[in-house]
Amino acid sequence: MPEVKKLKFLFAINPISGGQDKSAWETEIRTFFEQQPHSADLFLLDGKNDDIELPKRIETYQPDRLVAVGGDGTIKFVAEHALNAKIPLGIIPAGSANGMARELDIPPTLEGSLEVLINGVEKPIDLICINGTEHCLHLSDIGMNAQLVKYFDEGKMRGKLGYARGVLRVLMRRRLLKLQINTGDSVVQRTAFMVVLANARMYGTGAIINPDGDVADGKFEVVVIRKLSLVAILRMFIHFRPFDPKHIEIFSASSVHIVTKRRAYFQIDGEYRGKIRELTAEIWPGHLQVVLPA
Repeated sequence: MPEVKKLKFLFAINPISGGQDKSAWETEIRTFFEQQPHSADLFLLDGKNDDIELPKRIETYQPDRLVAVGGDGTIKFVAEHALNAKIPLGIIPAGSANGMARELDIPPTLEGSLEVLINGVEKPIDLICINGTEHCLHLSDIGMNAQLVKYFDEGKMRGKLGYARGVLRVLMRRRLLKLQINTGDSVVQRTAFMVVLANARMYGTGAIINPDGDVADGKFEVVVIRKLSLVAILRMFIHFRPFDPKHIEIFSASSVHIVTKRRAYFQIDGEYRGKIRELTAEIWPGHLQVVLPA
């Protein structure tokens, strides 16, 4: 039998993602690798000097795969460093919302996702490059959901109660946006509650926003939520049901330029980025290698 290639894994762990202590996870990861021909090193993210310290650890350890242990925000952060180091990204879903892991069929359990890291295959997925400086792996949006992300981040409550409180604040303060959307093929004026740049199908909650999305098809979708009743809002944000397709307009694009009449809330992969009036986005096909189920 051919000798198994011994791989080095560097785990970048968010110790508080999903509001859960990850110390037991650290033990389980170390125990798992004691039974493997491969090796693992663990790096705990602290939210302070990670941009400096994680590249140092990558340079020192020289891993074959860089693994994000956390939610969508952690995955986005670690993916940026995997890109810079030109190494594949592995994913262990451990957040309160694990939309990207669900999109890529990564098992939700630690044991299952570790098995994928060892026995899975490296496949390329697309990225959306935003304003030439940031990458979106999953979903970014302008408007109501970004406003909800901001309120959730600001709140002291976590879990479903904190989420529900954020939804109520959004309901009381929701406003329509007036936008110009230029996809290169067409320029349209729209009034909407929310515009999504979708590289995938669903939010981490399971709410489907882009039914035909595909992270590896060389394009993304601009999803315009033009009509949003109270019932529709509750269906999406509380019961995580798909939007009524009659109230949604979807543009398939390889690039887009969006201008809003007034400043609007904006988020990328679950990370609030402030208020904006303008953005440019383009697809980067197959730009990130990810370890996926075989």
